[in-house]
Amino acid sequence: MSEIIILGAGLGGTLMAYELAGKVRAEDRITLIGTSPAYHFYPSNPWVAVGWRRREDIEVNLTGVMAKKDIRFITQGAQRVHPAENKVELNDGTHLAYDYLIIATGPELAFDEIPGLGPQACTHSICETAHAAQAFAAFEKFCENPGPIAVGAAQGASCFGPAYEFAFMLDTELKRRKLRHKVPMIFVTPEPYIGHLGLDGVGDTKGLLEAEMRRRHIKWITNARVKEINPGNMRVEELDDDASLKATHDLPFNFSMMMPSFRGVKAVFGLEGLTNPRGFILADEYQRNPAYHNIFSIGVCVAIPPVGKTPVPVGVPKTGFMIESMVTAVAQNIGALLRGGAVAAKPSWNAICLADFGDGGVAFVAQPQIPPRNANWAAKGKWVHYVKIGFEKYFLSKIKAGKSERFYEYYLLEKLGIHKLANDGH
Repeated sequence: MSEIIILGAGLGGTLMAYELAGKVRAEDRITLIGTSPAYHFYPSNPWVAVGWRRREDIEVNLTGVMAKKDIRFITQGAQRVHPAENKVELNDGTHLAYDYLIIATGPELAFDEIPGLGPQACTHSICETAHAAQAFAAFEKFCENPGPIAVGAAQGASCFGPAYEFAFMLDTELKRRKLRHKVPMIFVTPEPYIGHLGLDGVGDTKGLLEAEMRRRHIKWITNARVKEINPGNMRVEELDDDASLKATHDLPFNFSMMMPSFRGVKAVFGLEGLTNPRGFILADEYQRNPAYHNIFSIGVCVAIPPVGKTPVPVGVPKTGFMIESMVTAVAQNIGALLRGGAVAAKPSWNAICLADFGDGGVAFVAQPQIPPRNANWAAKGKWVHYVKIGFEKYFLSKIKAGKSERFYEYYLLEKLGIHKLANDGH
């Protein structure tokens, strides 16, 4: 019998539990460790923040599902991983031993790195569903006395899609409320250009997203470094391409949402050989840690170097499609190891994403995610909005049912044929 622990019950950890259940032997045990019984579909968080979804609309209680799949589910969270001892210490001080550990924690949100950043200070967040619900409550109050909006991402951020989505959704919702003419908007980002996305662009995301900004009268600052945020004011340094100071901006706002940078969670931070200095998990081409061969990692917690040097630090996103490929590779590799085999499966690290704007959107395909690429395509249209609505319903129904299929691959590739559109150049 082998004990297999999955640390983290978000997108990667939940899918990992489902898929691994079909790869282990009858005598093996899978334990999933989360911090709550609830799974939230994070791609819908921007909708929650503008009131187009309620928190409960995108929530699934995993307790019953995991019980049906014979997966032990612990919801008190982990205090520390002890890789040399093959143990995970839980928040109540107890220890769980493992033969294999899969780290799928996601990130810690580094709000503290910038004075005034975050929902406990002067700006809002859509990284967590609770944060998105809090942002919507603040947005409702804002609409009673509208004024300037500052939205975007802080230096070091690696998740830019939701920031663009939220900016454009705010524009759409304010137009519906007949308030847009009262709200100057500015987009603040460390990206060297609009549409960089931490990927040096995909297809013509630069042109597409810049055109959307102009069409919606949203100004922007790129190469932006947020220095401090006080109630109603954000100080931003704009750097030149050589990283010298180009300008300093004091941006007034009545409402602000800024994506923070990410770092590794406390349970793994600073473990030599396991993480990089930022606390992200080191992994080889099989998603296996080079120092501890019985530890694998998937999702946002995985260390991936930046695409290239930029004047302001910009991270690399880990998209749902990319995470699914990591999950499949790890499930196959652990299944092989349990039967005396060797690791052989490698993730594809392709990206297929839908960015909804409320009244349209942009889809892009990057194969692989890190350039140079075999497919490098982006397109926009109202169809993206409706595809994302359909995908949300499809995904949540499968999570509730405990299905282990690769959701992004089936829905976006097989059902919609987005990869064919990209490869055919449409």
